[in-house]
Amino acid sequence: MADLGNPRKTIEILQKYQFRFAKKFGQNFLIDPHVLDKIIRAAQVTKDDFVLEIGPGIGTMTQYLAEHAREVVAVEIDSNLIPILEETLSGYSNVTVLNEDILKVDLARLAEERNGGKPIKVVANLPYYITTPIIMGLFEKKVPLDSITVMVQKEVAERMQVGPGTKDYGALSLAVQYYAEPYIVANVPPNCFMPRPGVGSSVIRLTRHEKPPVQAADEKLMFSLIRASFNQRRKTLVNGLGNAPEVPFSKEEVEKAVAGMGLPAAVRGETLTLAQFAELSDRLSGHILC
Repeated sequence: MADLGNPRKTIEILQKYQFRFAKKFGQNFLIDPHVLDKIIRAAQVTKDDFVLEIGPGIGTMTQYLAEHAREVVAVEIDSNLIPILEETLSGYSNVTVLNEDILKVDLARLAEERNGGKPIKVVANLPYYITTPIIMGLFEKKVPLDSITVMVQKEVAERMQVGPGTKDYGALSLAVQYYAEPYIVANVPPNCFMPRPGVGSSVIRLTRHEKPPVQAADEKLMFSLIRASFNQRRKTLVNGLGNAPEVPFSKEEVEKAVAGMGLPAAVRGETLTLAQFAELSDRLSGHILC
């Protein structure tokens, strides 16, 4: 029976092992059963599912996942937490804990070995300082995914689902929306964690698209254009891309492609949709003639 959602039980376990929070790992443990229930419901975990959990901590959410899923693999970087996890998860035969750095684990291979290459569900209370590398790594490394349901900083969750013309719109918004459909499930206040973080949090579910909503002939080029346009957000799109070392086109070529799309010369990258970035990429690469 999952019991770590109770703050008293969490404190008891931490004191038993004389655990000290490691700031470098961004550790904030959930202590609210209602939030844990929301995460499990949002992730739609069933007995048919293989679930990857990133950063299980002391096993609070892992217990909930184990009671709903067929199998759970939890990847924890902090070796000081492994003895605690051995105790808190001892009653669950369907959980495997890996003491690894998630950024170095071959997750596509893991999914193949443990789930026959079928789509997996990722559920996590992510360390905020590496949220973006983890999420983008899952998408870009072609890990077979059904969905990613994660606790992240509220500001980051909002950035993932906003559209053009808003102050939070950026490269992360476009990248996430290319791979998945984002939906903010719930906002979570700091008092739901131990220790309390200095920012608000949100649970967001990213449901993987069966195929991207736009088609770019050169996906890598499209993302280079996106990153370059937001790296120099205050500049016009033409000036930003024309002076970006990672963009292999001259300012004149960019200007011609932008004009061919019927956009004004002074247009900024923050106003372009994902479909427009795909078109710009195809025009610059010659797949659409200007």
